[in-house]
Amino acid sequence: MNDTKALLNELQKSVQVRDVQRGTEILSKIKIAILQGSSSSEQLAIGASALELGVLLAVVAGDLNAFARNMAQLRPSYSRGVQSERKCHVLGLNLMFLLVENRLSEFHAELELLSEKEATNVFISFPIQLERQLMVGSYDEVLSAHSRIPDTSYDFFMENLLETVRDSIADCVEVSYKEMKIEDAMKMMKFDSPQRLLGYVEESRDDWIIEGKSICFQPAISGSKASDIPSMKLIDQSLTYATEMERII
Repeated sequence: MNDTKALLNELQKSVQVRDVQRGTEILSKIKIAILQGSSSSEQLAIGASALELGVLLAVVAGDLNAFARNMAQLRPSYSRGVQSERKCHVLGLNLMFLLVENRLSEFHAELELLSEKEATNVFISFPIQLERQLMVGSYDEVLSAHSRIPDTSYDFFMENLLETVRDSIADCVEVSYKEMKIEDAMKMMKFDSPQRLLGYVEESRDDWIIEGKSICFQPAISGSKASDIPSMKLIDQSLTYATEMERII
Protein backbone atom coordinates (compact mmCIF):
# COMPACT_ATOMS: atom_id res chain seq x y z
CA MET A 1 0.00 0.00 0.00
CA ASN A 2 2.78 2.43 0.91
CA ASP A 3 4.52 1.68 -2.40
CA THR A 4 1.31 2.49 -4.27
CA LYS A 5 0.93 5.76 -2.39
CA ALA A 6 4.50 6.67 -3.25
CA LEU A 7 3.83 5.96 -6.92
CA LEU A 8 0.68 8.10 -6.75
CA ASN A 9 2.73 11.02 -5.42
CA GLU A 10 5.22 10.54 -8.24
CA LEU A 11 2.39 10.48 -10.77
CA GLN A 12 0.99 13.73 -9.42
CA LYS A 13 4.40 15.39 -9.78
CA SER A 14 4.68 14.13 -13.35
CA VAL A 15 1.30 15.64 -14.23
CA GLN A 16 2.27 18.95 -12.63
CA VAL A 17 5.46 19.19 -14.70
CA ARG A 18 3.70 17.79 -17.79
CA ASP A 19 6.07 14.81 -18.08
CA VAL A 20 3.84 12.55 -20.18
CA GLN A 21 6.32 9.71 -20.70
CA ARG A 22 7.24 9.35 -17.03
CA GLY A 23 3.63 9.79 -15.94
CA THR A 24 2.41 7.09 -18.32
CA GLU A 25 5.00 4.64 -16.99
CA ILE A 26 4.00 5.31 -13.38
CA LEU A 27 0.29 5.06 -14.16
CA SER A 28 0.82 1.60 -15.68
CA LYS A 29 2.63 0.46 -12.53
CA ILE A 30 -0.20 1.72 -10.32
CA LYS A 31 -2.83 -0.03 -12.42
CA ILE A 32 -0.95 -3.34 -12.09
CA ALA A 33 -0.54 -2.84 -8.32
CA ILE A 34 -4.26 -2.11 -7.92
CA LEU A 35 -5.24 -5.24 -9.88
CA GLN A 36 -2.94 -7.40 -7.78
CA GLY A 37 -3.91 -5.83 -4.44
CA SER A 38 -6.98 -5.93 -2.25
CA SER A 39 -10.30 -4.27 -3.03
CA SER A 40 -10.37 -2.18 0.15
CA SER A 41 -11.93 1.29 0.10
CA GLU A 42 -8.50 2.85 0.48
CA GLN A 43 -7.18 0.89 -2.50
CA LEU A 44 -10.19 1.93 -4.59
CA ALA A 45 -9.60 5.58 -3.67
CA ILE A 46 -5.94 5.33 -4.70
CA GLY A 47 -6.93 3.70 -7.98
CA ALA A 48 -9.50 6.42 -8.68
CA SER A 49 -6.97 9.17 -7.94
CA ALA A 50 -4.46 7.53 -10.27
CA LEU A 51 -7.01 7.29 -13.09
CA GLU A 52 -8.06 10.92 -12.57
CA LEU A 53 -4.43 11.93 -12.93
CA GLY A 54 -4.29 9.68 -15.99
CA VAL A 55 -7.18 11.66 -17.50
CA LEU A 56 -5.31 14.93 -16.87
CA LEU A 57 -2.13 13.43 -18.31
CA ALA A 58 -3.99 12.41 -21.47
CA VAL A 59 -5.15 16.01 -21.87
CA VAL A 60 -1.56 17.22 -21.55
CA ALA A 61 -0.55 14.69 -24.22
CA GLY A 62 -3.52 15.56 -26.44
CA ASP A 63 -4.32 11.83 -26.56
CA LEU A 64 -8.09 11.36 -26.91
CA ASN A 65 -7.82 7.55 -26.94
CA ALA A 66 -5.97 7.53 -23.61
CA PHE A 67 -8.48 10.03 -22.25
CA ALA A 68 -11.45 7.83 -23.18
CA ARG A 69 -9.71 4.71 -21.86
CA ASN A 70 -8.93 6.22 -18.45
CA MET A 71 -12.45 7.65 -18.15
CA ALA A 72 -13.94 4.21 -18.90
CA GLN A 73 -11.75 2.64 -16.21
CA LEU A 74 -12.60 5.42 -13.75
CA ARG A 75 -16.38 5.22 -14.17
CA PRO A 76 -16.89 2.11 -11.95
CA SER A 77 -15.13 3.86 -9.06
CA TYR A 78 -17.53 6.80 -9.27
CA SER A 79 -20.44 4.38 -9.52
CA ARG A 80 -19.32 2.82 -6.24
CA GLY A 81 -19.44 6.22 -4.57
CA VAL A 82 -15.74 7.08 -4.54
CA GLN A 83 -15.38 10.83 -4.00
CA SER A 84 -12.41 13.08 -4.65
CA GLU A 85 -11.47 16.73 -5.02
CA ARG A 86 -10.86 16.21 -8.74
CA LYS A 87 -14.16 14.49 -9.53
CA CYS A 88 -16.04 17.53 -10.88
CA HIS A 89 -12.95 18.65 -12.79
CA VAL A 90 -12.64 15.27 -14.48
CA LEU A 91 -16.38 14.96 -15.18
CA GLY A 92 -16.32 18.43 -16.71
CA LEU A 93 -13.45 17.45 -18.99
CA ASN A 94 -15.40 14.37 -20.03
CA LEU A 95 -18.38 16.55 -20.97
CA MET A 96 -16.02 18.70 -23.06
CA PHE A 97 -14.72 15.54 -24.74
CA LEU A 98 -18.25 14.42 -25.61
CA LEU A 99 -19.07 17.86 -27.03
CA VAL A 100 -15.97 17.85 -29.24
CA GLU A 101 -16.83 14.34 -30.44
CA ASN A 102 -20.45 15.44 -31.08
CA ARG A 103 -21.71 12.57 -28.90
CA LEU A 104 -24.65 14.55 -27.61
CA SER A 105 -26.80 11.63 -26.49
CA GLU A 106 -23.96 10.47 -24.22
CA PHE A 107 -23.47 14.06 -23.07
CA HIS A 108 -27.07 14.24 -21.86
CA ALA A 109 -26.85 10.77 -20.32
CA GLU A 110 -23.89 12.00 -18.26
CA LEU A 111 -25.91 14.99 -17.07
CA GLU A 112 -28.57 12.62 -15.71
CA LEU A 113 -25.96 11.05 -13.42
CA LEU A 114 -24.94 14.35 -11.81
CA SER A 115 -26.17 15.54 -8.45
CA GLU A 116 -27.63 19.03 -8.22
CA LYS A 117 -24.52 20.23 -6.42
CA GLU A 118 -22.21 18.75 -9.07
CA ALA A 119 -24.20 20.33 -11.91
CA THR A 120 -23.62 23.80 -10.46
CA ASN A 121 -19.88 23.29 -10.03
CA VAL A 122 -17.95 25.63 -12.36
CA PHE A 123 -16.05 22.74 -13.96
CA ILE A 124 -19.35 21.17 -15.04
CA SER A 125 -21.57 24.22 -15.56
CA PHE A 126 -19.08 25.52 -18.16
CA PRO A 127 -19.60 22.67 -20.69
CA ILE A 128 -23.33 22.64 -19.93
CA GLN A 129 -23.56 26.31 -20.90
CA LEU A 130 -21.43 25.69 -23.99
CA GLU A 131 -23.77 22.94 -25.17
CA ARG A 132 -26.79 25.21 -24.76
CA GLN A 133 -25.09 27.96 -26.77
CA LEU A 134 -24.23 25.51 -29.53
CA MET A 135 -27.79 24.21 -29.68
CA VAL A 136 -29.27 27.69 -30.22
CA GLY A 137 -26.53 28.68 -32.66
CA SER A 138 -24.92 31.32 -30.41
CA TYR A 139 -21.54 30.74 -31.99
CA ASP A 140 -20.21 34.18 -31.05
CA GLU A 141 -20.72 33.32 -27.37
CA VAL A 142 -19.00 29.96 -27.85
CA LEU A 143 -15.98 31.69 -29.40
CA SER A 144 -15.87 34.21 -26.56
CA ALA A 145 -16.05 31.45 -23.94
CA HIS A 146 -12.41 30.56 -24.59
CA SER A 147 -11.38 33.44 -22.33
CA ARG A 148 -13.51 32.07 -19.46
CA ILE A 149 -12.36 28.45 -19.21
CA PRO A 150 -12.33 27.24 -15.58
CA ASP A 151 -8.92 25.59 -15.93
CA THR A 152 -6.10 25.47 -18.49
CA SER A 153 -6.83 21.75 -19.00
CA TYR A 154 -10.00 22.81 -20.85
CA ASP A 155 -7.95 24.65 -23.45
CA PHE A 156 -7.24 21.49 -25.48
CA PHE A 157 -10.94 20.75 -25.97
CA MET A 158 -11.85 24.40 -26.53
CA GLU A 159 -9.34 24.67 -29.37
CA ASN A 160 -10.95 21.68 -31.08
CA LEU A 161 -14.44 23.08 -30.53
CA LEU A 162 -13.46 26.54 -31.75
CA GLU A 163 -12.14 25.12 -35.01
CA THR A 164 -15.52 23.48 -35.66
CA VAL A 165 -17.38 26.71 -34.89
CA ARG A 166 -15.02 28.80 -37.03
CA ASP A 167 -15.56 26.43 -39.93
CA SER A 168 -19.33 26.91 -39.61
CA ILE A 169 -18.94 30.71 -39.58
CA ALA A 170 -16.51 30.61 -42.52
CA ASP A 171 -18.97 28.53 -44.57
CA CYS A 172 -21.62 31.21 -44.12
CA VAL A 173 -19.27 34.17 -44.60
CA GLU A 174 -18.01 33.02 -47.98
CA VAL A 175 -21.52 32.81 -49.44
CA SER A 176 -22.68 36.06 -47.82
CA TYR A 177 -19.86 38.42 -48.77
CA LYS A 178 -17.93 39.24 -51.90
CA GLU A 179 -15.05 40.48 -49.79
CA MET A 180 -14.29 41.39 -46.20
CA LYS A 181 -11.60 43.36 -44.42
CA ILE A 182 -9.11 41.16 -42.59
CA GLU A 183 -9.77 43.16 -39.42
CA ASP A 184 -13.51 42.43 -39.62
CA ALA A 185 -12.91 38.73 -40.33
CA MET A 186 -10.64 38.57 -37.27
CA LYS A 187 -13.41 39.96 -35.06
CA MET A 188 -16.11 37.72 -36.51
CA MET A 189 -14.04 34.55 -36.16
CA LYS A 190 -12.35 35.58 -32.88
CA PHE A 191 -8.74 35.39 -34.05
CA ASP A 192 -6.34 37.41 -31.91
CA SER A 193 -3.97 38.36 -34.72
CA PRO A 194 -3.95 38.71 -38.52
CA GLN A 195 -1.29 36.01 -38.66
CA ARG A 196 -3.56 33.44 -37.06
CA LEU A 197 -6.39 34.30 -39.43
CA LEU A 198 -4.09 34.10 -42.46
CA GLY A 199 -2.74 30.79 -41.17
CA TYR A 200 -6.31 29.47 -41.00
CA VAL A 201 -6.97 30.68 -44.55
CA GLU A 202 -3.81 29.01 -45.83
CA GLU A 203 -4.59 25.73 -44.09
CA SER A 204 -8.36 25.45 -44.47
CA ARG A 205 -9.58 27.99 -47.07
CA ASP A 206 -7.17 27.89 -50.00
CA ASP A 207 -9.86 29.31 -52.33
CA TRP A 208 -9.96 32.59 -50.38
CA ILE A 209 -7.82 35.30 -51.95
CA ILE A 210 -5.85 37.81 -49.88
CA GLU A 211 -5.70 41.21 -51.55
CA GLY A 212 -4.03 43.89 -49.44
CA LYS A 213 -6.03 44.27 -46.24
CA SER A 214 -9.05 42.33 -47.50
CA ILE A 215 -10.14 38.77 -48.16
CA CYS A 216 -11.89 38.10 -51.46
CA PHE A 217 -14.21 35.14 -51.78
CA GLN A 218 -14.94 33.22 -54.96
CA PRO A 219 -17.79 34.84 -56.92
CA ALA A 220 -21.15 33.10 -56.75
CA ILE A 221 -21.89 30.77 -59.66
CA SER A 222 -25.47 31.98 -60.12
CA GLY A 223 -27.04 35.36 -60.71
CA SER A 224 -27.27 37.50 -57.59
CA LYS A 225 -24.42 39.75 -56.57
CA ALA A 226 -22.98 39.41 -53.10
CA SER A 227 -23.90 43.04 -52.45
CA ASP A 228 -27.56 42.15 -53.03
CA ILE A 229 -27.57 39.58 -50.21
CA PRO A 230 -28.59 40.70 -46.66
CA SER A 231 -25.35 39.28 -45.29
CA MET A 232 -25.69 39.28 -41.50
CA LYS A 233 -29.30 38.12 -41.73
CA LEU A 234 -28.28 35.27 -44.01
CA ILE A 235 -25.52 34.17 -41.64
CA ASP A 236 -27.95 34.10 -38.70
CA GLN A 237 -30.51 32.17 -40.74
CA SER A 238 -27.93 29.69 -42.02
CA LEU A 239 -26.50 28.97 -38.58
CA THR A 240 -29.99 28.60 -37.10
CA TYR A 241 -31.01 26.27 -39.94
CA ALA A 242 -27.90 24.13 -39.46
CA THR A 243 -28.58 23.89 -35.72
CA GLU A 244 -32.19 22.87 -36.27
CA MET A 245 -31.13 20.21 -38.77
CA GLU A 246 -28.70 18.77 -36.19
CA ARG A 247 -31.56 18.56 -33.68
CA ILE A 248 -33.81 16.75 -36.14
CA ILE A 249 -31.09 14.28 -37.13
